[in-house]
Amino acid sequence: MCGNNMSAPLPAIVPAARKATAAVIFLHGLGDTGHGWSEALAGIRSPHVKYICPHAPVMPVSLNMNMAMPSWFDIIGLSPDSQEDEAGIKQAAENVKALIDQEVKNGIPSNRIILGGFSQGGALSLYTALTTQQKLAGVVALSCWLPLRASFPQGTISGVNKEISVLQCHGDCDPLVPLMFGSLTVEKLKSMINPANVTFRTYSGMMHSSCIEEMMDVKQFIDKHLPPVD
Repeated sequence: MCGNNMSAPLPAIVPAARKATAAVIFLHGLGDTGHGWSEALAGIRSPHVKYICPHAPVMPVSLNMNMAMPSWFDIIGLSPDSQEDEAGIKQAAENVKALIDQEVKNGIPSNRIILGGFSQGGALSLYTALTTQQKLAGVVALSCWLPLRASFPQGTISGVNKEISVLQCHGDCDPLVPLMFGSLTVEKLKSMINPANVTFRTYSGMMHSSCIEEMMDVKQFIDKHLPPVD
């Protein structure tokens, strides 16, 4: 992570099998690391795409009695009216923007980068995509919500990503981030960006996790929005 005091280890990376002309940056959930998701993405990889799975810094998390664990920002509660860590969310989004900038310096234009994440990581990927001035290829938001949703104006956003494609996925048996949060998020997203570009998929019986069917949907979305250029 650039220019801050977070001494998080270097991201887990699945390199492109040939020259990388596109990238996926995927953010893990609370208490996890990037390793599991880098393995999952390696299973659906495309040869021209580089997959970057950063590790969140370790910090005390209010929701878990202030126990220290990998977390992109503090989580105080998991209900729609819970207080939110505004400063932490905004700082985390800046760190993700720095990661995107790093890939642009490496020669991959931002409109060839998909931002994604699971749970807290998905929340951060949505917030970053809607607030950055970097034009992105899309967002993959798994089992998550939109943080600081009251901070967004009513109606369409004015930024570069108002036509962005979003794949949002949720398990219908999620006990941690209920499906209702996913549905509320989809409705909010459709009011902020072109609703024709927002896809919401739910998976029968899936809890707060992933499944093969979901990963196939993710692969299809990545392949559609990051096609080979050569």
